[in-house]
This record gives sequence, structure tokens and C-alpha cells, in this order.
Amino acid sequence: MITAERFLAYDPGNTSRMLELMQYALKCGYYDTVMWIGPILLRANADSGKPDINKYLALKDAYIRLRKWRHATEAAQMALQMRPDDMNLQQEVKNLGAQQTMEAGGYEKGGSFRDSVKDMETQRKLMTEDTDVRTLDVLSRQIQLAREEYEKDPNEPGKITKLVDLLTKTEDLEHENQAIQILDQAYRSSNAFRFRFRIGQIKMAQLKRMQRALLDQYRRNPDDAEAKKAYLDLVREKTEEELKEYTLAAEHYPTDITLKYEMAVRLFELGRYDQAIPLLQQAIQDPKIRIEATIALGRAFLEAEFIDEAVDTLKGLTESYQITGDARAKEIWYWYARSLETRGDVQDAIKAYSKVAMWDFNYKDVQHRLKMLRSKPAGTQ
Repeated sequence: MITAERFLAYDPGNTSRMLELMQYALKCGYYDTVMWIGPILLRANADSGKPDINKYLALKDAYIRLRKWRHATEAAQMALQMRPDDMNLQQEVKNLGAQQTMEAGGYEKGGSFRDSVKDMETQRKLMTEDTDVRTLDVLSRQIQLAREEYEKDPNEPGKITKLVDLLTKTEDLEHENQAIQILDQAYRSSNAFRFRFRIGQIKMAQLKRMQRALLDQYRRNPDDAEAKKAYLDLVREKTEEELKEYTLAAEHYPTDITLKYEMAVRLFELGRYDQAIPLLQQAIQDPKIRIEATIALGRAFLEAEFIDEAVDTLKGLTESYQITGDARAKEIWYWYARSLETRGDVQDAIKAYSKVAMWDFNYKDVQHRLKMLRSKPAGTQ
């Protein structure tokens, strides 16, 4: 992400660099950065004279992941202007608009329109909640109010979710454990799996914070063997726990392909490629994650030593992905080159690596691999 920021600084009007920065920020969990660069990218793409529909769609998908329905609707509408006959896109714009309306009016909690606007005090609270919480005092007050509402009706799902959301926003272990207790009680009384799944999400977030802390410690002391071992052990533990949570969720939501994709990612990270491949083959059927799943599938084939399958999978993606030089394009072409190199197609691998180098000379180990392959005598594998 830092590399993307640097290149954007050199070329601040480059919308592909903006998109690259946004995608890396989303992947890393830097959501404030996504919300900063997103509107800039939207406007720059619209004002470019030749807007790219794929950038609007990428913005839409990013906002959906963050549940920013108004922004997602705006990006989808911009895409629809470029492809007005796309029935699927028309329906998605309608669905996003409906989601935005329900969230803004409080309809997701049930009740009538009159209930959602019955007094100005309620509206004032909603406006406060919708703003970015900048002080612990404000957040503490919101938690107290939500707790009072929850205690009046501890079985009401909306009040449970609201209190849990605020408790976890603090990223404080004590508050998170309170949220887990509330969710566990709700799960035991209702047997609604969504409460159990949320417990898993909180625990995964805690492990992710622990991983960041150990990584910082290791980076400060790169020669400390114990710090390195502690970090690597935690990474494996975190990955295994995440796999358990997503496997359990997939059993309860068998039609949700994204859960199978998350399982496959963890299986890949654990080196269990033969188990990851079938799940990734299912995941590529979902248009929202098709590109990421296809890259992962190609890499899994490569690691499992099904080299021809890796080449064919990634080659197809190089032909279908239309954006030039963004983060995805570089990743696609890099792994395509790696698979060609592994198969011994030296000249084709050189061409693929060269394409990546012309987009980003410092990408991964492209320089080293180009020099190594070009130094080989002609005709060698």
C-alpha cells in the first residue's frame, strides 16, 4: 500500500494508482483510507473524459464490503450510466438504494415509518451515531445508551447487534469479551447461528491484533529468533482458528460461496492445496470474487505441481482482465509468469515479467527473475 501511495504521489491524477491504493487499503483493513480515496477516484474517473466502468464497479464492491450503501449506490449508478442495458446492474442499483433507505430510516429493525421519525431526540441520536466517533467519551456514552436499551429487551436482535457493534468498536479486550458473553447468551436462547458467527468474527479480530503486535515486535528485533518463532506460531494458530470459523459458517450457510473462498484462502496458507482447489473452483462462479478466486486457484495449482493447469488458469485471466497496470493486473501477470517459468517456457515468462516490470519496476522479485532468465543460454530450460 505504501508503494501505491508513493507512485500516486508521483502521478496524482492517475486513476489506476488511486484504485490500487484503495484495494490495498481495503485488503489491509485501513478503511479510513478507503473512504478518503474512494470519492476522489469516483470524481477523477468521471472527469477523465474516458471513464472506466471497471473502476466504478471496483468502488461499488469496496463500499459494499464496508456497508457504505450511499457510496455504493452512487458508484453503481455511475456504472449504470455507462451500461444502461445491463439488467443485473439495474437490479443491483435498486437493491443498494433499498438497503440505503432501510439503514437510514431504521426500517431493518421493523416497525413503521412513523416509528422511525416519532421524535427529534431519536433523530439526533441517529445523527450522532452516523458520524465518525472521534472521542472515547462519545463512544462510552453510546455504549451506555445501547446497554440501557438492551437491558429493557435483551432478546431483541437489533438491540443486541447495536450494543455488540459499539462494544467491539472500542477494540478493548474487556469490552469485546462483554460482547462475546452477550452474543453467547443470544445464541443459546435463540439458536440463531448469526450470533455464534459474530463471536467467531470478534475472536478472529483479536488474533489479528495480536499478529500485528508480534509482527511489530519482530520487525524491531529481526535477529531475535524467539520473536520470530512467536510470530510464526501465532500466524499458524490464527489461520487454523479462522479456518475452523469459516468451515463452521459454511456448514450453516452452504449457499454462501464467499465463505468457501475464505476457507480456501486459509487452506492455501496452511499448505493444504489439494483441499483448497475444489473450493476455489466453486468460488470462481461468484462474479464478486471471481478474479481473486481465479488468481488463488492458479497459485494453488502451481504449488500443488499441476503446472499446465496453473498456466491455463492464469492465462485465461490475463485475457479477460481489462484494466492495465493496477494491483490485480500486476498480480495476475506475475503469477502467470511464475507458472510459465516453472514449466520452462522461458521466453514467454520473460515477456510476462517484462510487462509487470514496465508497470512497476519494484514489484516483488521481478527484476531478479528477469535478469536470471535473460542470463540463461538460448535453448535452456
